[in-house]
Amino acid sequence: MLLQHKIQSAAQVFQKGNTMPYLMGLDISTTGAKALIINETGRVIAVANTPQPISQPQPLWSEQNPADWWDGIVQSIRAALAESGLSGDDISAIGLTGQMHGLVLLDAQGQVLRPSILWNDQRTQAQCDYMTEVVGAQRLLELTGNPALTGFTAPKILWVRDNEPDVYAKAAQVLLPKDYIRYKLTDAYATDLAGAAGTSLLNVAERAWSQDVLDALDIPAAWMPPVHEGTEVTSRISAPAAAATGLSVGTPVVGGGGDQAAGAIGMGCVRPEVIGVTVGTSGVVFAPLSSYAYEPEGRLHAFCHAVPETWHFMGVMLSAAGSLQWYKDTFAATMDYDSLLAEAEAVPAGSEGLFFLPYLTGERTPHPDPLARGAFIGITSRHSRGHMTRAVLEGVAYGLKDSFTLVDQVGLPEEFEVRISGGGAKSPVWQGIIADVLGAPLVNINTTEGGAFGAAVLASVAAGVFDDVASACAAMIQTGEGVAVGEHAPIYAERYDIFQSLYPTLKGTFAEL
Repeated sequence: MLLQHKIQSAAQVFQKGNTMPYLMGLDISTTGAKALIINETGRVIAVANTPQPISQPQPLWSEQNPADWWDGIVQSIRAALAESGLSGDDISAIGLTGQMHGLVLLDAQGQVLRPSILWNDQRTQAQCDYMTEVVGAQRLLELTGNPALTGFTAPKILWVRDNEPDVYAKAAQVLLPKDYIRYKLTDAYATDLAGAAGTSLLNVAERAWSQDVLDALDIPAAWMPPVHEGTEVTSRISAPAAAATGLSVGTPVVGGGGDQAAGAIGMGCVRPEVIGVTVGTSGVVFAPLSSYAYEPEGRLHAFCHAVPETWHFMGVMLSAAGSLQWYKDTFAATMDYDSLLAEAEAVPAGSEGLFFLPYLTGERTPHPDPLARGAFIGITSRHSRGHMTRAVLEGVAYGLKDSFTLVDQVGLPEEFEVRISGGGAKSPVWQGIIADVLGAPLVNINTTEGGAFGAAVLASVAAGVFDDVASACAAMIQTGEGVAVGEHAPIYAERYDIFQSLYPTLKGTFAEL
């Protein structure tokens, strides 16, 4: 029987009488299952990450086995506790985050029915077309803040219905990846509003499941878990999970947030004046909103934030640092990144007319096109490996500029700060290119742990360490040296106009390919 736990006050969290609160953040990404422990100052005490396998059984498909997530997170929790020298009794609360949009289907007994279809899976265009037809393009945008997109959860549910009817007939529960871990930890079905907003099934303005969309798609409302704010306690660690992980029975688990919302909290992006740019496998521009709004053409995602009663715009490019990793693995496997980037730094801004389109796995913003493809354009005999490397860095920066431009068109505050994070943000060369392309200075922050850190920050509020998320961020996150806009900004402004023309020119060719 599922246990649905509630908490009446923050004081109940401190039933163990900790003298110093420690918070844990858990992150289920496509690449790893991470456990992180911080104290009330935001200092990272321990981090453990267990790599995760990924399967691509057919072109455009991307899947993972939820059992691997659970095995990985158990290993990481135990490793983080061992590294820190803490016991489960020392953990005051746990926050969850993870990859968005992934579909986990369970039967009535809580057993996984098939591998999870992931956020970067592109098999569902026919189901997106169907959603647009039966709900209506404008109505879907008004209700969910987004058009029907192949990465989202709802079309994945419809794909299973259309292609695996035997599996669909057994379905009784829909969960997101991190919420499968919540279920394994607590025996409770629940999700957070930031994650739920990425399903195409949530009324984003009302912060509740959309009965209109569920009815139109004939998806049972009973399949959807209860939704919670990011700082709300949803459930507590069960006895079997405590035995498996080393955590303590009854430790509260909070709603948390999808990876981008939690990552934004880890950057301190909790008010409209602080914009986040993340250069991870995917690239994200994140703009908090104090009230619900959606981009009229649906080119930006409009989601609930993990901060209670707030929202955000988000632009997503699917291959950011992932483009550089693909390039290195394919063309420079024996080189280290520092050497590769040093060659790029020696190349003039603009790569002497060479462009790279970073659409290696399709694209989302501003081109929601699963058939978009990557390309080098303008190659001549003069171009070297350094030119090609720099073109990749510049192409990703242009892709981020696409999203940044849309946010600016919707309306940036008069004064704002752009904070940068992610693996790609560690490169001074790449940071300088991004600052010049965006035409905005960048600010670094004191933590690089992203979503797991943000999930732990959310847990700190539930534990009563801080009154709200903004206070927690102000205490735990410090900004460092920034990167100013440099002399190459005018060159990139001219080149960006050319970059913007490339996708419309090649769109038909991509479809034919």
